[in-house]
Amino acid sequence: MRAFPDLLEAHFALFPQSHRHWAPASWDGVPSEALTAIEQLCHVRDIEIEGYQRRIERTLAERNPFLPSMDTDALARDRRYAIADAGEVLTSFREARRRTVAIVERLTPGQLERPADFEGYGPVTLRALIHYLCSHDQQHLAGLQWLLGKVWSGQK
Repeated sequence: MRAFPDLLEAHFALFPQSHRHWAPASWDGVPSEALTAIEQLCHVRDIEIEGYQRRIERTLAERNPFLPSMDTDALARDRRYAIADAGEVLTSFREARRRTVAIVERLTPGQLERPADFEGYGPVTLRALIHYLCSHDQQHLAGLQWLLGKVWSGQK
């Protein structure tokens, strides 16, 4: 979890400036949401703050809370991901991830076993939720790699 902001920034840095907002003609086979490179950054930031941080907080504070999924397409449209500033997004994400890591590092064994119901996943524990967060990180690194493959294949 701690290393992910550096990995995210390094993957994004591989994109030529001209392709940071580029979308392929087809998203068939994309291992993440169908988001451009800059949109991937914004999505990861927002899911960290409004998704996983809130889910962790609610699981700690409530008895077996229902944890809703987030509408990626609506967020991308409403928050204008396509024109976001990458530097600002990465700075905001780094700070958010530091907060998440600080919360996770303070969790007790008993807190890690607190239950919740995560939309699309079903019953989870807080420990499982943390693994899903790490899986989400990997999904977006894979999405960026997939996009880079399209870029360097010269696909329109």
